[in-house]
Amino acid sequence: MVRLFRAAGTAAFALALSLPLPLAAAGTASAAPASTTASPPASAAQLQLPAPTGRYAVGRATLPLTDHSRPDPWVPAAKARELMVDLFYPARSGTGTPARYATTEEIRLLLKDRGLEDVVPAEAVSGTATHSRTGARPATGTYPLLVLSPGFTASRYTLTSLAEELASRGYVVATVDHAYESVGTAFPGGRMLTCAACPQVHDRETGRYAATGRAKDVSFVLDQLTGRRPAWRYAHLIDKNRIGVGGHSLGGASAVSAMALDSRIRAGVNMDGSFHDPVPAGGLGSRPFLMLGTDNEVHRPGGKDTTWDETWRRLDGWKRWLTVAGSDHYTFTDTPALADQLGMPDPAPALSGKRSVDLTRAYVGAFFDLHLRHIPQPLLQGPDKEHTEVKFHRPA
Repeated sequence: MVRLFRAAGTAAFALALSLPLPLAAAGTASAAPASTTASPPASAAQLQLPAPTGRYAVGRATLPLTDHSRPDPWVPAAKARELMVDLFYPARSGTGTPARYATTEEIRLLLKDRGLEDVVPAEAVSGTATHSRTGARPATGTYPLLVLSPGFTASRYTLTSLAEELASRGYVVATVDHAYESVGTAFPGGRMLTCAACPQVHDRETGRYAATGRAKDVSFVLDQLTGRRPAWRYAHLIDKNRIGVGGHSLGGASAVSAMALDSRIRAGVNMDGSFHDPVPAGGLGSRPFLMLGTDNEVHRPGGKDTTWDETWRRLDGWKRWLTVAGSDHYTFTDTPALADQLGMPDPAPALSGKRSVDLTRAYVGAFFDLHLRHIPQPLLQGPDKEHTEVKFHRPA
């Protein structure tokens, strides 16, 4: 059981596009419950995410978006591309009500897909206590915008701990669910959209199609949040001149695709995803990029995932290639922290859930603080005695 949660629920929780391997198929539709921002039932709040460390309380809003200019890339009959976006923002303390982690049905579908439905109670995970609040009044000021995308087959809620941390430090953070690319995401109208893309994505070429599709999604989100008539009521919080993008697995790899497509994006982060869509031959216009991955035979220089070496050579701005000892594919998400609380730590040498969260927050936060706030970050200059798990690579 212990190994099962880490293997099926962590490393393979969406190993997905970490390597260009065939992906398991999933269904396409089922009934869905209400918004993920509804308050959780009190009896299901035994799990909790690590508390943010920044100065601000965190507000949260859910925004459904529809791009009518293009059909869905996986289900053309849908005629329009739909996204679900959670917005985390600096808020005033004591306002709003607790936001729910995810719906029980979303978690149930995830656990079923991973073969964990009889191991982990869906209600306990969906009721995980968060540190963001719906209806919270925003803090004054303007803040950089970060758009985060989850791994293929995963949902935006898997990046909640990182999003809450960044918002508490003074960022507006948009986490994005891309229709038909997760095992289950609740959409308006009582719809649960499942992974129609899964049987269609199975090699580097189809992975590239997925990455470039997500790049278009990110650009559309920016249009909706920073345009003349923004779709979000608190869009005035966003500093349009300070925008970053990142994510996990496919979500991280597609950050390069989004930067190549949209010059508004000033900095990007990939957490352990294969770059199926390569950096353009001319680079990214000297914009900074962070590659943060597992320290194994996959994402070290010369590793099995050759796209990291290819990307490193083409990046033409500030860049770092970091790997984390004891990590696995899902170290950079909420999964390890929840696994530890469920009493399922990995018996093999591995990072604890708390350490996984702390390292991810430290290095992703430092990267965006350096490049969007121009705050010096010694942490990114080389190995650090308080973060000995993190290794710096500078291949030729």
